[in-house]
Amino acid sequence: MSEQEPPRSRWHPSALLAAYARVVVWLRWPVVAFWIAAAAASMLFLPAPGNSGSDLEKLVSTDNAAVQSEIRSFDKFGFPLLSRVAIVQRNPEGLPMATQTEALARARAVSEGAFPDVAPIVAAVPVTNTMGLFPGSREDGTTVITLLFTPPDVTFAKQLAAAQKFVETHYDADDAVVGVTGSVPARVEQGRILLSSLTLLEVATVAAVFFIVAIAFRSLVAPLLALSVAGVAILLTLHIGGALADRMGVPVPQETQPLLIALLLGVVTDYVVFYLSAVRGRLAAGAGRLDAAREATARFTPIIATAGATAAAGTGALIVAQSPAFRAFGPGMALAVLIGMLVAVTLVPALLAILGSAALWAPARRWAIKPADPAAEAESRTGGRWARLITMPFFAFIVLIVCTGGLIAAALPIRDLTLGVSFVESLPAGHPTRKAATEAQTGFARGILSPTELLVQGDGVASRQAELTALQESLGRVPGVAAVLGPGTEALPEGLNVFDAKDGSAVRYLLVLSDEPLGASAVNTLSRLQDDLPGMLKSAGLAQVQTSFGGDTALAKVVVDQTTSDLGRIAIAALLANLLFLILFMRALIAPVALLACSVLAIAATLGLTTWLFQDVLGGDGLTFYVPFAAAVLLVALGSDYNIFGIGPAWKEARTRPLREALAMTLPQSARAIRTAAITLAISFGLLVLVPLRPFQELAFALSVGIVIDAFIVRSLLAPALLTIIGSASDWPGRQLFQRVVYVRRRALDPTD
Repeated sequence: MSEQEPPRSRWHPSALLAAYARVVVWLRWPVVAFWIAAAAASMLFLPAPGNSGSDLEKLVSTDNAAVQSEIRSFDKFGFPLLSRVAIVQRNPEGLPMATQTEALARARAVSEGAFPDVAPIVAAVPVTNTMGLFPGSREDGTTVITLLFTPPDVTFAKQLAAAQKFVETHYDADDAVVGVTGSVPARVEQGRILLSSLTLLEVATVAAVFFIVAIAFRSLVAPLLALSVAGVAILLTLHIGGALADRMGVPVPQETQPLLIALLLGVVTDYVVFYLSAVRGRLAAGAGRLDAAREATARFTPIIATAGATAAAGTGALIVAQSPAFRAFGPGMALAVLIGMLVAVTLVPALLAILGSAALWAPARRWAIKPADPAAEAESRTGGRWARLITMPFFAFIVLIVCTGGLIAAALPIRDLTLGVSFVESLPAGHPTRKAATEAQTGFARGILSPTELLVQGDGVASRQAELTALQESLGRVPGVAAVLGPGTEALPEGLNVFDAKDGSAVRYLLVLSDEPLGASAVNTLSRLQDDLPGMLKSAGLAQVQTSFGGDTALAKVVVDQTTSDLGRIAIAALLANLLFLILFMRALIAPVALLACSVLAIAATLGLTTWLFQDVLGGDGLTFYVPFAAAVLLVALGSDYNIFGIGPAWKEARTRPLREALAMTLPQSARAIRTAAITLAISFGLLVLVPLRPFQELAFALSVGIVIDAFIVRSLLAPALLTIIGSASDWPGRQLFQRVVYVRRRALDPTD
């Protein structure tokens, strides 16, 4: 029993942790064997991870208004108006009339069933920009777009394959085919690019982790240990997660796998770094390998377990969302963090107990065991002086004002943040699908490939030509609408009744927007249309009708609206989950609230910088809808990790001394490990930029910058300064810090008390 602490029972947390450390070290060989067997069994008996949820419609529930509008339209007309796959023919100098005529004949033959080899394509509709037949065309006679239609149960990959086979079989070089494009091909190509980028991403991330850990510990074995533990966690996560998704019928977004790999490599390496730092310190102090492993395990297991549980709870909070995309995204992230934490708190102590100083082996052995070289000692002295300075109330107040002001300034661009669901625009600029889309948009308008359908239903509405014409003219005057086709339009083949239902109870309009159909600007245009439509109907004399919108922009609007409406419940759930674990860990309220407020400020700054870069500097049409929210949830969860890693030791030390002194004493000790962990995690996420898709570039920037801000500004400067100013009140409503200080002072005055 220490002279400075009250007696502890065998059920005291410290005693339980010491017992846990002894058991893990004693069972070190069985623990290693268990995890090796578990990883092997997952590969042998569980299905390989797969990807689902690749269709746009799977991002929204089937009972949403946009999908239901398309279903009603099909039921009324027996023929869809919207196509998501198109073949583009284009010659900037003009397509020969023979080529255009042949395109019309070819499409008619497909629709009449004359080409059985093009199945599952059941119809084709050519659209030309010749002689202004299609309103809003930018050019004349340069472009033909053949829209392809398939049954609704055909997968996206099969739709694209059928379109490509159609081109290979029935077009020749004289037809000036640019390519196949549309939201369906773009989504399929995104998946292909993503899968083809995984190997490079994994190799680059592994190399980066190896290099960082090797430099930090001046060892060649330490990074191998970290990567081995992360590898076990990744195998288990991918196979167990895939099996659970298959069993529960939950679609797994294809974006999850690279994010899971980056998350696990970074997070597990973080945990290994803290265990290694503790073992290195004990070995340098002369402890044996088993004692060093036991002490490191007892010291950092509660911190790592709490950090992992907090991160898992924060990411798992996405399950409260209404959006299917977020509900599928959250559990996978939570499972990854939990598995990584469980592997880390058992396998790492076992391996360290087995390896001992060999875990820090390097060709120059003195580097591995003696961290206190002159450079490290100078760094330690500098860190100690800085820690004492930042915990002086006056200087802490200045740091608080400067950091808070800087983060608020960085957060200001978030006011202009907009969201989109772009597929074509997310592809690399030189990709054939995007190039074909660009050519089509140049010949017509930006929204030509994914027009919006307006369905108007009412008794005898098809016979009210004057009113329908007035409505069509009003729709065409809405800013952001490039062209409107409707009843009476003759831009499509003769005999194909696409605008008036046979029973006269419905009509539909085709709206071509001026902007990329799945971008933020098009979504805003559709929102404006929905707001203005009741007034336009009234002015046209069509007040007693029912209307609905369908098409990719309408689906994108549903996704964006769901995402925006989910913001409040996701934020509350994630913040409450993180706050709860901080309260349980610190047994206080004020300090956790203050630390969480720092995290929120860091996230706002991160999203502000991301908005500024991708919207203001690079000119993007809004951020990808899931990026700000996925990044925010991950940063809240990972920020709590650094709260616990950075403030946890100080909080424990503050039981025997004033909080300001505890901070000054512990900050230099934890700074080096936190820097290493943060750099590793930031680079792991930053390497997502190797996936040449815009959403991953946005995620890479947001997550890497957010982690750097959190570790180097918030945890190193802002949080210590804030706790210094709050002082002993940070322990409210508990009084354990105050009571411990009083107890220590009382024992110093009277050892017999």
